[in-house]
Amino acid sequence: MRKPIVIAVVGLPGSGKSEATSRFVGRDFYHVGFNDVYNEEFDKRAIRRGDEVGERKTREELRQEFGMDFAAKQAFPKVQEALSRGRNVVVESLYSWEEYTFMKKKLGGQFRVLAIWAPPDLRYARLAQRPERPLTSEMAQARDYAQIAGAHQAGPIAMADWTIQNTGTKEEFFKEVDELIGSISNTD
Repeated sequence: MRKPIVIAVVGLPGSGKSEATSRFVGRDFYHVGFNDVYNEEFDKRAIRRGDEVGERKTREELRQEFGMDFAAKQAFPKVQEALSRGRNVVVESLYSWEEYTFMKKKLGGQFRVLAIWAPPDLRYARLAQRPERPLTSEMAQARDYAQIAGAHQAGPIAMADWTIQNTGTKEEFFKEVDELIGSISNTD
């Protein structure tokens, strides 16, 4: 019998990570969001969702105190539970190199990464148009820099097992993601 797999979907803001993740969930992958760990802390600290400054400060404090792999360590029991029930898992919001290496060390070849890529101008246009927390180009670029340098996000993107370029239509993007999920689901 085939072992279940854990796929982390990574990419910079506006690349299409959430939309790709939802395709995995639609194909019966169990969803584990590393951001849920932070969202719980925001609630404890009464930080309003969308408060970029408060959220960033809290993430940085937690990473400084508990390590850059804090979210992975906190969310890992959910991953283990799903795997023990034979479920494939999709991880959303894996950012840091340290989270990547934590997962790789724990799961070996059972852990794989899908990077979603789009050029900055296209991502910034998407981020400006999104209904929740729209960002100006300057804000989006600052967030890119913070995530690359501060959250060590470039490593997991560079080490991805697969990369999908999300530069066409939504239908084309969904077709590529669905084809990848099909190939993963049919692998023994």
